[in-house]
Amino acid sequence: MREELKRIEADALAELSAVTNSADLEELRIKFFGRKGLLSTVMRGMGTLTDAERPVIGKLANEVRQHLTNAFEEVGERLNRQDREKQLAAEAIDITLPGRRPQLGKKHPITQTIDHIQQIFGGMGFQVADGPEIEHEYYNFDALNTPVDHPARDLQDTLYITDEVLLRTHTSPVQVRFMEKHKPPIRIIVPGKAYRLDYDVSHTPTFHQVEGLLVDQHVTFSELKGVLQSFARQMFGDQTAMRFRPHFFPFTEPSAEVDISCTVCSGKGCRTCSGTGWLEILGAGAVDPNVFEYANYSPNEVTGFAFGMGVERIASISYGIPDIRALYENDLRFLRQF
Repeated sequence: MREELKRIEADALAELSAVTNSADLEELRIKFFGRKGLLSTVMRGMGTLTDAERPVIGKLANEVRQHLTNAFEEVGERLNRQDREKQLAAEAIDITLPGRRPQLGKKHPITQTIDHIQQIFGGMGFQVADGPEIEHEYYNFDALNTPVDHPARDLQDTLYITDEVLLRTHTSPVQVRFMEKHKPPIRIIVPGKAYRLDYDVSHTPTFHQVEGLLVDQHVTFSELKGVLQSFARQMFGDQTAMRFRPHFFPFTEPSAEVDISCTVCSGKGCRTCSGTGWLEILGAGAVDPNVFEYANYSPNEVTGFAFGMGVERIASISYGIPDIRALYENDLRFLRQF
């Protein structure tokens, strides 16, 4: 057994000197130190020795095991060091090379349009307000003077979560929420997302609106026209003409739809404006007294006006986009134009 241990030690050291990678080292370790390894097999034969031989052979076996263990550890450290050196060499950076300019993203055309709208109305003294997108039907409909039998409250138009909770169909609910917490004078715009069951070349289920509200004493419809005329000219150019057409909205009275002269043909008539020379951009009107009562305002003391516009509509007109669905298709060829 003494000769067997010496032979195992010599063989292990010889094979160890030829190891060049960690995988071979592990394979060799199992060959000699594994449960069925050569050294383990010899150690299991210790039971056949006499009482006089057992301490001598046991001491020798421990010395051989320790010697080989140290040798394996030295080789393992050497291989690890070599692996680290190779990794560092592969990851080396030549600091003399010219730097690579990082690619920066750009704002989406919807975001650009919202920023421009906020800038224009900010210059006229309007502050930005915000409200929840998951809304109670009281704020989305009831407080905005929308009766229970109004078509907008039907399931085919509105995305309901429960019988009384829904995804807001416009940003107008923020009007009432803001008036509940603030006293006049009020001058706000409310940019944000809205949701409706609608999808075609001019509508998407998720869209953006900017709601506007001004409340004070002795506010007139003429002031509404002046604010919107200033907005249209700053948004679309000084040459922009505007007209108001009578309309109906539950929360404003009187109400109007607002058109601007076609930005493509300058009002002469073309395919974009269907030959009319006009493009619809928003709805507006004087705040209905019933809405003031929901917000605990006295209609006898204050008046005001409100307006709402679809951001996608404004962006389409500004950039000449024929189908607003292109804004949400994430086509880089399209988005890089902006």
